[in-house]
Amino acid sequence: MSETIEPPQGRTKPAGPVGGERRRRLPGEPSPPRLPLAQRIDAYERLVRLDKPIGILLLLWPTLSALWIAERGRPDLTLILVFTLGTIVMRCAGCAFNDWADRRFDAHVQRTANRPLARGEIAPWEALAVAAGFALTGFLLVVLATNRTTILLSFAALAIAIVYPFFKRFFALPQAFLGIAFSFGIPMAFAAANDNVPPLGWWLLAINLVWVIAYDTEYAMVDRDDDLRLGLRTSALTFGRFDVLAVAVCYAVYLAGMAWIGQGQKFGIGYWAGLAVALLIAIYHVWLIRTRDRDACFRAFLGNHWLGLAVYAGVVADHAVRLRAWPNAL
Repeated sequence: MSETIEPPQGRTKPAGPVGGERRRRLPGEPSPPRLPLAQRIDAYERLVRLDKPIGILLLLWPTLSALWIAERGRPDLTLILVFTLGTIVMRCAGCAFNDWADRRFDAHVQRTANRPLARGEIAPWEALAVAAGFALTGFLLVVLATNRTTILLSFAALAIAIVYPFFKRFFALPQAFLGIAFSFGIPMAFAAANDNVPPLGWWLLAINLVWVIAYDTEYAMVDRDDDLRLGLRTSALTFGRFDVLAVAVCYAVYLAGMAWIGQGQKFGIGYWAGLAVALLIAIYHVWLIRTRDRDACFRAFLGNHWLGLAVYAGVVADHAVRLRAWPNAL
């Protein structure tokens, strides 16, 4: 997913002084005046999307679901806190690095032209510094609170996050690679719970990856024209006129996969109720994007937070009702 969550806008005006917009600095021009501290903090907040938490939530629900399953409904509160904070800081790191990697494209895309780096509010080195700071914080959380297996997996997670932005340059389906990045909290949760990742953890990663393709294709449908003009690759362009069908198929595969997991784990009524709600949400999303309207596609993308929450709530409810299991400190 392009690491953003700004809503689609109308045609972006050329960068310039009119309307208070910053003009893009040409090579060789001096740097813009240094922003006051409050404005700089605001620019950093927007750089890492703390003002728009949808990306954090799309990462968090599958990760917590995996932690609950791995611990059979009794995760330690420490691990819940570590994975919640870890999700936040690594999402922030990914956003900052993605903006640095896409700094030559974002000013030319309607939805991203007002990002701090694209507008020249901050320098490229600042985005890299912010990304490194958040990534280091996430690594320290893993080192201080988990085990060797989780630490080793964290290096793979970081490598995937670094490589992803460049896949949009040449790979026809970068959403599939993003699916790995957005699902990697799942094996890390199993590793933190058990010091190993059983086949169940990898199956959950593969199934979740398909869901990521579904919602990020909805997201890519918003930017289709700009991505085509800039020569970027996305699933929306690769699927072409079959994009809506592809999203529907991905939702179906994801929900079927989660049903298979539920059957294999002998989950109860709470889980199936959550999955039924997720099915209804998926059907609504496919209906929303049927006309390929930009605003409707973006609304469908945002609604995936509720789909992920429904599945997570089903996992928690099943363990609470069927096994009388709650986090250890409760």
